Amino acid sequence: MTPKEILKTYWGHDSFRPLQEEIINSILDGRDALAVLPTGGGKSICFQVPALTKPGCCLVISPLIALMEDQVQNLRNMNIPAAAIVSGISHHEIAEILRAGLDDELKFIYVSPERLESRSFVERISQLPITLIAVDEAHCISQWGYDFRPSYLNIAKIREQFEQVPLIALTASATELVKKDMIEKLRMEKAETFMTSFNRKNLIYQAEFCLDKINRIKSILDTVHGSGIIYCKTRRKTKELSDLLNQLGINCDYYHAGLSQEARKEKQEKWIIGTTRIMICTNAFGMGIDKSNVRLVIHADIPDCLENYYQEAGRAGRDGNEAYAILLYNESELTELKNQPTIRFPEIKTIRIVYQALANYFQIPTGLGADESFDFNLEDFIKKFKLNLNEVIYSLQALKQERIISFMEQVFKPSLIQFTSTKSDLNEFEKNNPIGDEVVKCLLRTYSGIFDIPVRIDEMQLASILKMNYAFLITQLEFLNKNNIIEYSPRRETPQIAYLQNRIKTEELNLNYENYLKRKNQFIERINAMINYCNSQTCRSTYIGNYFGDLTIVECGKCDNCTRKNKQPIQSDQFTTIYTKINVLLKSEHLDIKVLEEKIDTKKEELYQVLEEMKKEEKIGLDHSGKLFLK
Repeated sequence: MTPKEILKTYWGHDSFRPLQEEIINSILDGRDALAVLPTGGGKSICFQVPALTKPGCCLVISPLIALMEDQVQNLRNMNIPAAAIVSGISHHEIAEILRAGLDDELKFIYVSPERLESRSFVERISQLPITLIAVDEAHCISQWGYDFRPSYLNIAKIREQFEQVPLIALTASATELVKKDMIEKLRMEKAETFMTSFNRKNLIYQAEFCLDKINRIKSILDTVHGSGIIYCKTRRKTKELSDLLNQLGINCDYYHAGLSQEARKEKQEKWIIGTTRIMICTNAFGMGIDKSNVRLVIHADIPDCLENYYQEAGRAGRDGNEAYAILLYNESELTELKNQPTIRFPEIKTIRIVYQALANYFQIPTGLGADESFDFNLEDFIKKFKLNLNEVIYSLQALKQERIISFMEQVFKPSLIQFTSTKSDLNEFEKNNPIGDEVVKCLLRTYSGIFDIPVRIDEMQLASILKMNYAFLITQLEFLNKNNIIEYSPRRETPQIAYLQNRIKTEELNLNYENYLKRKNQFIERINAMINYCNSQTCRSTYIGNYFGDLTIVECGKCDNCTRKNKQPIQSDQFTTIYTKINVLLKSEHLDIKVLEEKIDTKKEELYQVLEEMKKEEKIGLDHSGKLFLK
């Protein structure tokens, strides 16, 4: 099938989005490609379609487990064979996935960049019939970017194994410096670079100095209807703001990485289907979520860079209808942002103190520790050594970037069960424990090989099959474990630290100070750009586009700065005429703003001036589909 036939067959679309077809053709011609496409721009299509036209399988390197699992499930739903090798799956499951890949039974294999740290894993991957390599969130490979992850540097090992295989690097945002670094680190010097305009014509940007954020958010949510996201910096604030807004009659929920996997999944699903209107969250929420009708993204706190802001704001209005991206800030936040470089880049002596404390905490002597990993209780660590939270977090980050340790804030380890009793002991137990017998039989029916090896189990699924209360099922599994019928290891979601090098004497610990200082200076530049965005009087869209090197953007005419700039004194009779026409048109139906532009014969800036005034007076609002309505 041709790429267009594949697009129609599997995705139901008749045509590609801008640049998708050009990127796909470049890959099919055997060339590398760097694709800088906006959030919601259809990046996955760019590697999934060409992979389906080629023999063999596509290796996808992605940093987020949730994103990998979502994409794998979506592909399977279309009857496309795919699998993900994520933390927590057993050696047996990994071997089975690699066997299926070797036998040409999979079109897509997703792996995390951390997997590529294993020499043996890379050797096993090299035997697979890989005909395309896709690197998602590729900006993570650049130490000059906003989200450098050292594990991405391992991708070079894969390139060595598959020199003739085309590679596509995908990201939503990258400056010129980061793009250059990506090309160098991924060894794609002859790559074609594709970049869409950073202009989102349907997205109205606003940045407001605001002292009373609660009432302002309430006012915005009363005016702009439909689904929305509110981003906060801290986990605690997401819950506090959710509680306050619910008390004010706004249907919302909160989300952050500290919640259990089940809670996150349930909250996310309720928001996607519309049961929950507003999700108040940290930046842990949103990656890979396909919800097109988000009418509003509010930032209740200032992000520390435009890269994050653009990506998060871009989750609004993916359906092409009008949507808002509103940033609320105050003077104290600007001051706090200016102080961040000192906090984020601690002095070398501070990093050494944390390094020594880690060795003491895990009891690692000098000359040992390489390749060992440990569960890490951050709160306990800080308490025991009387350290400052920020200094610990950013010292760990510095050690991670120097590849001295690996620090994963959250590692998911699934529940495992293996039967440890003999069959005669099991029969005896079942006679005396009818409820336990029911659980035992369900385990044996549901999970093959559970007598031979530890098997990954899903307690929620078991409870559903047994029609049993979840908490009661857990007590039964613990009872079976206590009676030596099974060995039950409950799931864990815990931070982990792994030593990538043997521990050295603290006084001998040195960083690449030149690079460390350069990263700090880059961070200062990003912060200044974010602060300038708040204070800027220029068009918000052109400011963002120019930051990312897109100089083609013209003034949007819709953002707060453009509206203010274009606001010329309008005659009272003209204002009344436009006001009346808007009222008449919106009285009978909800209308797209483009329809108003066509039906009302006036200058665009005059129309927007009247609309802005009507919004302030809360006479009009925006419905779920991005159309204006009379309140």
